[in-house]
Amino acid sequence: MKTADLLKVGEKGIIQKFLDETLSVKLLEMGFLPGSEVKLIRTAPFGCPLYLKVGKNFLALRRKEAVNVILK
Repeated sequence: MKTADLLKVGEKGIIQKFLDETLSVKLLEMGFLPGSEVKLIRTAPFGCPLYLKVGKNFLALRRKEAVNVILK
């Protein structure tokens, strides 16, 4: 099982599902839709937050939130 926090810079994945139902509402509102491609653009100096491209949007996500995004 691969999660968004395990992506390396430049690596891509397809969003499959979310582990935390409460957090999933926030992620869906931000554009993290199942079936969307997610790519890690860069990380902040200490590894958090992660800067991701989801579809055509660029978003920042905390590592503890990215653990809940399951990828294919």
